Amino acid sequence: MLKATLETIAKIVGGNLVTTSMKDVIVEGVSTDTRDIKLHNLFIPLVGAKYDGHTFAFDAIKKGAIATLWDKNHPTPYLDAGIIVVDDTLKAYQKLANSYLKATKSKVIGITGSNGKTGTKDILASILEENFRVHKTAKNLNNEIGVPKTIMEMDLDDEAIVLEMGMERFGEISVLTNIANPDIAVITNIGDSHLLELGTKENIARAKFEILEGLKPDGIFIFNNDDDILREVIREYSISQRVIKIGTREDSDVIIRPIRSDESGSSFSIGEYAYSIPFIGKHQIYNVSVAITIAGLLGMDYASIVKGLSKVKLTGMRMELMHLPSFDILNDCYKSNPQSLMSCIETVYTMKGYKNKILILSDMLELGENEEKLHFNVGEKIDRDRIDYVICVGDLAKEIYNGANRNFNVKNLFYFETKGEVIEKVREIISEDTLIMVKGSRGMKLEEIIEKLKEI
Repeated sequence: MLKATLETIAKIVGGNLVTTSMKDVIVEGVSTDTRDIKLHNLFIPLVGAKYDGHTFAFDAIKKGAIATLWDKNHPTPYLDAGIIVVDDTLKAYQKLANSYLKATKSKVIGITGSNGKTGTKDILASILEENFRVHKTAKNLNNEIGVPKTIMEMDLDDEAIVLEMGMERFGEISVLTNIANPDIAVITNIGDSHLLELGTKENIARAKFEILEGLKPDGIFIFNNDDDILREVIREYSISQRVIKIGTREDSDVIIRPIRSDESGSSFSIGEYAYSIPFIGKHQIYNVSVAITIAGLLGMDYASIVKGLSKVKLTGMRMELMHLPSFDILNDCYKSNPQSLMSCIETVYTMKGYKNKILILSDMLELGENEEKLHFNVGEKIDRDRIDYVICVGDLAKEIYNGANRNFNVKNLFYFETKGEVIEKVREIISEDTLIMVKGSRGMKLEEIIEKLKEI
């Protein structure tokens, strides 16, 4: 928790302490939300498209905040509290987070990429916790507000922090990496997400490569050497820091040797050591390999790494296998793009012990001008010999249906406009020992289907 005088905080954020008589007052922690205010907090009123935190300042003080930042473009209020006027409250928040993170002297790991950020974060944090005090990004707090919030929730004696960094457009990773100044920076892979904003996969990669801007001069950069786009775009950069390539290719610095991947998990080897993981999906091998590599760089031995792996709890709605009395659900409805969708489907192919396999698929959002083609291509690739039924719901998912229609019997392929119709169809076709995979972008709210399926 941050503990500092108002005078010190004003200097850090480059602000003007209006209430000079309170310069020696000590702030204990920060909050941007009046629902979470603690005694002696510094309140930081953020401004968004639909809200203005300044309107809640009086409430924050009433609930125990001892001071507040204040945007210079807002009239300075009369408050029984310390007031620091700044040019921009969000940027001031970010400066404060950067300063606090440096004070912790924690090892900082920044992770970005189209897929696998959250999984890699969760796995790495679990492993590191065997040897270190670790803090990590909660849920999906990976943007310009979430990253400073994560940092400010650290304890001063934390020894490592694992930060997930998300983006939608150019410049956003740049902001995050310059807040965090990572010791180790990771790019997991490049997919089709954000094509709407960035146009090409190469541009998506360039936006991810912004993570290098904040990487410490003696830092380490890790990337997926099996990703063709990353291999191509990295040539545009002159990287002075150490670079570690991870992948199955023989020119990788860390070579992954896959052994097995099925419904029970995966096994693989790196060097002389073998690893078995209970996570569903071949892609998890990459996530775990990155985590293992970083743990090794931080001095952890094989036994500690394996012990940490055994305790991993992944964030929900990501390849989450849910066992119900007569059927199972593979819940991966947090996000979707062509790469992650095909990876999930290929995982379903390998899962044994099921008489029926049903795919419930919805829209993949933010794919840009080729979104219909990308949906169609996925549908076309679905193997009718390994999937019994495909159910599509959503405007763009109609193209998945159209693509699958080239191969599937119409009796096994369905398109619906509503989630209610999906549930009714599942009731008709479901039997014991059925596996239902549910996947779509977060905005499609497919968790509503999951909840209804539980009632069948």
